[in-house]
Amino acid sequence: MNTTNDNAFLGTEPIGKLLFKLAIPTISAQLINMLYNVVDRIYIGHMAEVGDLALTGVGVCMPIIMIVSAFAALISSGGAPRASIFMGRGDKDTAERTMGSCFSMQIIISIILTAVLLIWHRDLLLAFGASENTISFAAGYMQIYAFGTIFVQLTLGMNAYITAQGFAKVGMYTVVVGAVANIILDPIFIFALGLGVRGAAVATVISQAISCVFVLAFLMGKKSILRLRLSTLKIDLKLALPCLALGLAPFVMQASESVISVCFNSSLQGYGGDIAVGAMTILTSVMQFAMLPLQGLAQGAQPIISYNYGAKNKDRVKAIFKLLLCCSLIYSVTLWLGVLIFPRAFASIFTSEAALLDFTAPALRIYCAVLGIFGIQVACQMTFVSLGKALSSVAVAVMRKFVLLLPLIYIVPLFFDSGMKTTAVYLAEPIADFLAVTFTTVLFIFQFKKALNSIDADIEVHSTSK
Repeated sequence: MNTTNDNAFLGTEPIGKLLFKLAIPTISAQLINMLYNVVDRIYIGHMAEVGDLALTGVGVCMPIIMIVSAFAALISSGGAPRASIFMGRGDKDTAERTMGSCFSMQIIISIILTAVLLIWHRDLLLAFGASENTISFAAGYMQIYAFGTIFVQLTLGMNAYITAQGFAKVGMYTVVVGAVANIILDPIFIFALGLGVRGAAVATVISQAISCVFVLAFLMGKKSILRLRLSTLKIDLKLALPCLALGLAPFVMQASESVISVCFNSSLQGYGGDIAVGAMTILTSVMQFAMLPLQGLAQGAQPIISYNYGAKNKDRVKAIFKLLLCCSLIYSVTLWLGVLIFPRAFASIFTSEAALLDFTAPALRIYCAVLGIFGIQVACQMTFVSLGKALSSVAVAVMRKFVLLLPLIYIVPLFFDSGMKTTAVYLAEPIADFLAVTFTTVLFIFQFKKALNSIDADIEVHSTSK
């Protein structure tokens, strides 16, 4: 077993300083990564004459894009924390073989996803809520985006291993490079070259490819503690399967967004038409704005929790969770107040159409009604993942999306008259979120205490064996 102390600072530096050091770059990376899709939508939404229909069309693509991202999370969100735990135990060799196995699985999944999207993208988009008015925009975007699937997979997936080693700034820079390229290329391809939504897709693919090159170059270089090597790329099922099990919760969270989007779009199309679906595109964009910084904060805490859990540093595990929870709540409450007070300002980022703005602003207040407590959900769920608690992390993900939100999309409108059914569909989100946070909190209290007790038991066994 090879050992290393290269990232021992995860177990020694002051908690507050360490979280700040790792979380600021990961939050920045999440916000910047969001620009890939948000910048596309901002430019597309301001296209002359067809901006509202084009925005709705690209919005219909989002469920498919979420699925692509979810498969990256399936591999990396389970593999990166396990690599951190192995590093905490001083087992660098197993950490590298874990990363190599996950890399190979991502390549295989990318090839399969690309083929599926190229063959069935139009059918999928129609199933996901595209109408006769928006299918041409949606299909034009998705057909080109499909070619960038492998870049998305490797950029999102392998960047997690950079952060897991404590190189949060490097992880941020790899995202910044692609995002800046996207911001520059979008207006060129959309407006200057007159390619419209297809141009936005071309710009996104090129930008993701640039980020991918930087990610892989770092992981293959000398500065990386864990390095991608040919000798580690063979898929080791003993290492890979636990990664898949742990990554299942983030996968469910992200992939279920696509299923939920289909349900939202189909219900809203029936009750409110294209304008209601267009508003939903804006609502989910704002929710992404809320979620990604929270996820970035939690990802910054992940290597600290995982490393110290592997190293059996109980007090540091407790301290970092408390700090993560506090910071998450401060952020979610602040953003919640901003959305409630200035909903039109948030909506206007994505469209200048007066009718769409008038429709979206009040809907945004309803949709984000309990956003303030969502910091609890993210902090607890990421801690489950950081501790390697696959079953608990899957349970909270399934509860929020499938057990609660999915049925509520159809149940809540039954209690409202015909003029309020669109509002009722939006109301399903805050009801589900409140119940999900309650469930997660109760489960976490029991499971976190159990995890901490297991550290004490391991230390006692180790002391006795000596």
